[in-house]
Amino acid sequence: MTVITIAAVGIAAVLLAVSLKGVKGEYGTYLIIAAGFFIFFYGMGKLTAILDTMKEIQSYIKINSVYLSTLLKMVGITYIAEFASGICKDAGYGAVGTQIEIFGKLSVLAVSMPILLALIETLQKFSA
Repeated sequence: MTVITIAAVGIAAVLLAVSLKGVKGEYGTYLIIAAGFFIFFYGMGKLTAILDTMKEIQSYIKINSVYLSTLLKMVGITYIAEFASGICKDAGYGAVGTQIEIFGKLSVLAVSMPILLALIETLQKFSA
């Protein structure tokens, strides 16, 4: 599947949800959640290509694997937080969606702290 196919699935789900809104509003929400999960898990399938590319980059420049795994964790946290936040906002619970976004940002910051410490240690070595 390509981006065009995924976009078509998303648009079709939204159009069906809009048409169901007049009959049973909750069915439209369920449909959007199902389409969201479909797109989410399809996106997770693309992860193998990203991992392979990261391993290839690591073999070329001999970078510490901790940095690449941290980068991957940060991308995963961001993706999941945005997905969950979007579903909450679409369901009419914007406050919960915003809280998920804030928690995702804090989680990315927490995961990135070891890299920040390594950077500060490296800078300290150069200044000494």
